Amino acid sequence: MSAPVLSHIPASSSSGMASVWRPADKSGDAHRHGLALFAMTDARRAHRTLLLLRHAKSGYPDGVADHDRPLAARGVREGALAGDWIRAHVPPVDAVLCSTAVRTRQTLERTGIDAPVRYLERLYDATPGLALAEINASPTHFGDDPATLLVVGHEPVMSSLALALAVDGIESEVGAQVADRFPTSSVAVLRIETSWAGLELGSAQLVAFHTAR
Repeated sequence: MSAPVLSHIPASSSSGMASVWRPADKSGDAHRHGLALFAMTDARRAHRTLLLLRHAKSGYPDGVADHDRPLAARGVREGALAGDWIRAHVPPVDAVLCSTAVRTRQTLERTGIDAPVRYLERLYDATPGLALAEINASPTHFGDDPATLLVVGHEPVMSSLALALAVDGIESEVGAQVADRFPTSSVAVLRIETSWAGLELGSAQLVAFHTAR
């Protein structure tokens, strides 16, 4: 059964159901930011952009289950900085796959990214293979073929997936940075030349890595 389309899902929800949130139509302000890594042209869909974002720094309140841990004060600030960097350096995000954990939901909220979201329980306790399967299914999740897809998840899956997808693995400068450390509020940017369904290990270009601080 396809997930319901909801007007709003609070960031603190811990429901395990996959769900989609689609924002109201806007005038396109987010599409007017400068792009430093990619040229914005009519041929943008000739390639795709994948962003792998680790959640921002979370707190450890007593008696709170791991799934429900909220962002720490530092994470609230750095989640917003991650959103600023994404808007300044990559094409506008068309769709988001997000873990159902509270800290990933709150990270996405803090980025200010305004795009359809699919919340997936499988991304909370994922493996790189499970995460890739959800990315492959993006056109089905959203009923469209997003040009730029953001995945908000956890370690060690974000770094492992970035390196596994990259054609050069850890041999490139960016790959070596990802392999060394993938802190909270970090984002890896990959350029995809295939369809989402056709994305497989060793088929993408790892073009950038940034830690929001």
